[in-house]
Amino acid sequence: EMVRVRFAPSPTGPLHIGGVRTALYNYLFARKHQGVMILRIEDTDQARFMPGTEEYIMESLAWSGISFDEGIREGGNFGPYRQSERRAIYRHYADTLFEKGHAYYAFDAPEELDKLRKEYEKEKKTFIYSAAVRKSLKNSLALSEAEVRQRIESGEPYVIRYKMPDNEELRFDDIIRGEITVNTSTLDDKVLFKSDGMPTYHLANIVDDHLMEITHVIRGEEWLPSLPLHVLIYRSLGLKAPSFAHLPLLLKPEGSGKLSKRDGDRLGFPVFPLQWKDPKTGEIVSGYRESGYFPEAFINMLALLGWNPGTEQEVFSMEELIHAFSLERVGKSGSRFDPEKAKWFNHQYLVKKSDEELAELYRPLLGEKGIQADPELLVRIVGMIKERANFVSDFWDQSFFFFRAPGSYDPKAVKKRWKEDTPGILEDLKKMLTDQQDFTASGIHSLIENYAAEKEIGMGQVMIPLRICLVGGTFGPDLTQIMEIIGKEEVIVRIDRALKDGRTVGR
Repeated sequence: EMVRVRFAPSPTGPLHIGGVRTALYNYLFARKHQGVMILRIEDTDQARFMPGTEEYIMESLAWSGISFDEGIREGGNFGPYRQSERRAIYRHYADTLFEKGHAYYAFDAPEELDKLRKEYEKEKKTFIYSAAVRKSLKNSLALSEAEVRQRIESGEPYVIRYKMPDNEELRFDDIIRGEITVNTSTLDDKVLFKSDGMPTYHLANIVDDHLMEITHVIRGEEWLPSLPLHVLIYRSLGLKAPSFAHLPLLLKPEGSGKLSKRDGDRLGFPVFPLQWKDPKTGEIVSGYRESGYFPEAFINMLALLGWNPGTEQEVFSMEELIHAFSLERVGKSGSRFDPEKAKWFNHQYLVKKSDEELAELYRPLLGEKGIQADPELLVRIVGMIKERANFVSDFWDQSFFFFRAPGSYDPKAVKKRWKEDTPGILEDLKKMLTDQQDFTASGIHSLIENYAAEKEIGMGQVMIPLRICLVGGTFGPDLTQIMEIIGKEEVIVRIDRALKDGRTVGR
């Protein structure tokens, strides 16, 4: 049969990178098997709906390079692809379960159930609405038919609950976790249909997966506790269940528990693909795109959080991921998120890009500083510094000295490298450089080499103070190349300035 998978987020907030990884694994699986990838928006929880999130989800996935065959924007023969527009469909299935004796009406008010929970808590017990207590509560299993009808006709609100079989050993399979066994007595009678006329996740997701002919449900581990219920609902409706695969959690970089927005805030890394502005509070949360990550690097990093190719390879294009991916190589245990590794991946993709492409990305950042760089020169500069950068935004710190003189000198470098004879050496050099006709990197290098040999001093005694004059510290690419690019006049001006500041520099 044709593989059909779906990514089904809820528009209750921005898409966490754990959600992007779920979408990615669905996408890789679909593409590997020449199958169909569907985006379905699960917006049955009207109370938690947040405006703007549906667009945010779609834009995030598009930026990440994850495309869909069917969905709200793509269309398809299995729509509508928003649960709120499928409302009429669900009631029929809830009624079918009721008629077959697998579901019942429950009239208990939320306040009454809260009261029961508190009473149980006092006795250090947990209240669950299950076979053990259902006969003593207000529902169609405990009340007479006449009373049930009377309550419904008078407009009393009710929910439809699933009637969990009593004391049955349930066995089912998960592609990642293998065989799972659960006794149904430990499970509660979940609500399938709410009093507001909307289905819960449990019912809607099963009806939709059935009607959309989903063959594999690949989703986060947080749905594992619901799996027995889902398997039973398929059985009760007389439907064939899809194959299930529950993905491991993404864990915080340190300590225990799953990765959250707070970890990102605290440790200074994004946990969302794109920047998100909360419509209620106006709070802005950082995103991978705005932090300067390339989508290919972001996706490569996410793919390896939970899946292991079984080889030493770490850098994969999307095509290579599709080819190599299998659910059998997804681990059971959670994957620890490593912000440094995320930067490492971005660096791998940055150095692979052409200097021309990187120069184009750098140009607008220079423009913001009022700098118009010569295109060919910019390509050359980028080639000299890209190995030292993880992001295009790092370029300025690695190359500002090509465009303007240093505003200060690193005091540590000065203390260590600026000796009593340094001003004399620099004065000699200034004279020689002024007369130097061949102001290319190689010409300058020969001149300095000859001078050091003649004076019987090490190259470092000349080059390092010279570097401090020109860039403000002991960092940066090849010094003679810097000199060639900024030109004779500017080199002399900067040496002069450092010597004039020499009273301060040399102290």
